[in-house]
Amino acid sequence: MNVFHSFGIVGVAALLLSSAFPSDEKAKTDAAMELGNFSVSLTVKDVKASKAFYEKLDFKQVGGDLAQNWVVLQNGQAKIGLFQGMFDKNMLTFNPGWNSAKETLEEFQDVREIQRTLKARGIEIQAEADESSEGPAFFTLTDPDGNPILFDQHVPKPKR
Repeated sequence: MNVFHSFGIVGVAALLLSSAFPSDEKAKTDAAMELGNFSVSLTVKDVKASKAFYEKLDFKQVGGDLAQNWVVLQNGQAKIGLFQGMFDKNMLTFNPGWNSAKETLEEFQDVREIQRTLKARGIEIQAEADESSEGPAFFTLTDPDGNPILFDQHVPKPKR
């Protein structure tokens, strides 16, 4: 006896629809996250030498403070941060709430919301954002190869 005879066409349609549309709880953890502006943060030995090198690749300084041993450089949508003496390893960085021009977005997923989603998906968080806060916050995690990932929100939670 095939599926159509056991359940009927209506039963099969209901079965297909129930698997195609996840429950509300599952949808919360499976919804696509908006991680915000992306950059690679590089640990460098000499920030001035590294800055000069990347400027030869037509990167321009768009942030940071050379006197404090860090700068942010950009070429088109590609953005890199150069940090001398601040981090142990190179790091992927996401800035929820910012576009690539560091402009605050009206609507975005708050860093604490992203953190909750990742925890629900079983991702271990190393340094957690304070869930009770509403201002700028950050959290960190590490990928399976030991690469650190920083979620660093510089703006308050969006008003919803």
